[in-house]
Amino acid sequence: MSSPPIERKVRYERDLDPHFAQEISAMPGGEQLAHCIQCGTCSATCPLSIYMDYTPRRIIAMTRAGLKDDVLRSLTIWLCASCYSCTVECPKNIKITDIMYALKRRAIEKNIYPKRFGIPVLSREFFRLVQRNGRSSEGRVIVRMALKTNPFQYMKKKALLGLKLMRQGRLSMKKESIKRKGELTTILRGVEQAALELDRARQSGRVEA
Repeated sequence: MSSPPIERKVRYERDLDPHFAQEISAMPGGEQLAHCIQCGTCSATCPLSIYMDYTPRRIIAMTRAGLKDDVLRSLTIWLCASCYSCTVECPKNIKITDIMYALKRRAIEKNIYPKRFGIPVLSREFFRLVQRNGRSSEGRVIVRMALKTNPFQYMKKKALLGLKLMRQGRLSMKKESIKRKGELTTILRGVEQAALELDRARQSGRVEA
């Protein structure tokens, strides 16, 4: 039985983003990035690390090294289940889960995350529905996620389950919406504008990161 070919990835300095670590450190949740001592306790504690393409320890090391594309395209940040076991065990009291959230937000902003991978698609569709209607319609979110990931797999494995849940009244395709959607739009625009202005201020040095 032949062994699978070994894939070797070589990274050069030109592949690095020297500002990436600073970007993440400036985001809420990313402030403690530089405090990591690379002991690997987070990776040993994480119940999902065996399914990740990079362990949490490696993700932090890669972020500090500036491997922006590799980090934002990795499955690791999306597989983080927010159980906080890494945070509880970390000897430096680093909130590693919060760093994962900061990386997720940056991946969505840059639109460079694993395509057709269910978790980021679910996150994006959930936010879009809430942004548009003020509420999430569970059935519609699931259908949108299925259509934008692997519709045939969902039809084959999940369609019957979905129909059973609908018959029992536990899943609905009904559109849910708030009354004053205009006010929600105004609030979200205000938050987005404030975030942009804060980001510009940090980049210009007017506000400390």
